[in-house]
Amino acid sequence: MRHILSLAVIALLLGSVALFAQADDNPTKEKLQELQEFIGTWEANGGPDGKKGSLKGNWKETINWNWRFKGDDAWLTLEVKGGKVFESGDLRWDEDKKSYVLSAKLPGGKTQNYTGSFKKDILTLEHLDSATKERTQITMNTAAEGVRLIYRVKKATGGGKLFAPVYLVQGNREGESLAAKDSKQLCVVSGGAGTMPISYKGETFYVCCSGCRDAFNENPEKYIKEFKAKKK
Repeated sequence: MRHILSLAVIALLLGSVALFAQADDNPTKEKLQELQEFIGTWEANGGPDGKKGSLKGNWKETINWNWRFKGDDAWLTLEVKGGKVFESGDLRWDEDKKSYVLSAKLPGGKTQNYTGSFKKDILTLEHLDSATKERTQITMNTAAEGVRLIYRVKKATGGGKLFAPVYLVQGNREGESLAAKDSKQLCVVSGGAGTMPISYKGETFYVCCSGCRDAFNENPEKYIKEFKAKKK
């Protein structure tokens, strides 16, 4: 009888481990976690790339990267105030094509889709205009241990492969002391750096953005259970 009970306990434990493993087995979320350092608010300055010392054509913009969740689906949202490159966008991971896809809304209302990869800590996305064959390349990365965000816009005309610089945008994270590598707290939802405290039944947890905060508020038991299982 003891042998049967022991086998039953082992089976139950293995089932629990498998359940947690299945809950975490989300390739979309895992790939988006590679871009965790983008999450947050950035106060940036933009202008023509390569024209040092000139203020002509410069602008200021506020960049917001957030997580969004709907059921098992996860993606990142981009909101830009005052920018000349993007107004908003949704960034997803396409598991079939093994690539990131940004569906972006440009100032003026036009939309464009960009696809690309994240290599050597740089996100590279490209869009091809089917009519003009012009290619637009966006590269984005963080610097100074997550305190700085930098992105560049380049274009190649006539189907050419040589990209010419167009715009350079650089900004600081809002609240530099909350940079990812300075934070000891983890986001209960995304697993990134937690910067915003949130309480539930007397316990305090942390989230990294408003999207994770909203997801937590919708189903706190789910995320707490997964979070504590990972810590064990």
